[in-house]
Amino acid sequence: MAKLKSLIKVEGTLDDLTFYKGREGYLVRTKGGISKSRMAKDPAFARTRENGSEFGLAATSGKMLRRAILDLMVDAKDGLVTSRLTRVMTLVKNEDAISPRGERNVAVGITTPQGQLALKGFNFNNRAIMSAVVLSDINLDTATGEIVIAAFTPAQRLYIPQGATHVSLISGFLNLDFTTGDKDLQLSPITNLPIDNTTATVTLTPPAVPAGAGAQCYFLKVAFYQEVNGIQYPLNNGAYNALQLLEVL
Repeated sequence: MAKLKSLIKVEGTLDDLTFYKGREGYLVRTKGGISKSRMAKDPAFARTRENGSEFGLAATSGKMLRRAILDLMVDAKDGLVTSRLTRVMTLVKNEDAISPRGERNVAVGITTPQGQLALKGFNFNNRAIMSAVVLSDINLDTATGEIVIAAFTPAQRLYIPQGATHVSLISGFLNLDFTTGDKDLQLSPITNLPIDNTTATVTLTPPAVPAGAGAQCYFLKVAFYQEVNGIQYPLNNGAYNALQLLEVL
């Protein structure tokens, strides 16, 4: 791979060269690789096919999770969340000690302690890591999904983005079956607070325990707003909002 230094920005294929735009600018590489038919049939590439199949399964599981919490994630994510989550799902898949190579999957891996640990603590917005945003202890009741933040003083216990006047907190309790895709997300009422020195206990309680036989996932979201003439507007379109998967069971 080489960088293209030219006033003319080219994308496409010319002879044996492929020009394309990447994160580092306009790049060029030579054509090559193996034919699709050979990759699909040649015994020499059996491991490659197995790895490709498992990667696809991990990516699909990541997509399932993202779609299941779309209401939470819509304004609390970064541009690389899809690839970051796929990498984590690959680690979860690796904990599947039952399925044959090429069929190892997240649905089995997530039932193991190490698989759960790999996903636990995932931040959906890497510009806003929960531990750097909320500077208080976060207490989770896994039986009910209730989250309690005691003695919470917003002006002292938050990393406050410039211009923020208010903060909203919400919890989510999800049951997601990675085999069938069945999901049930229960969201707590939103707690909205001015960012001042008032101290209170924040309690976020989902209305019910989600139904299902899948993995139980617990989320906390923190979103910032700026109040202008009595109306709260999302701050920087959610660039500073934090969303974390606190626990997986």
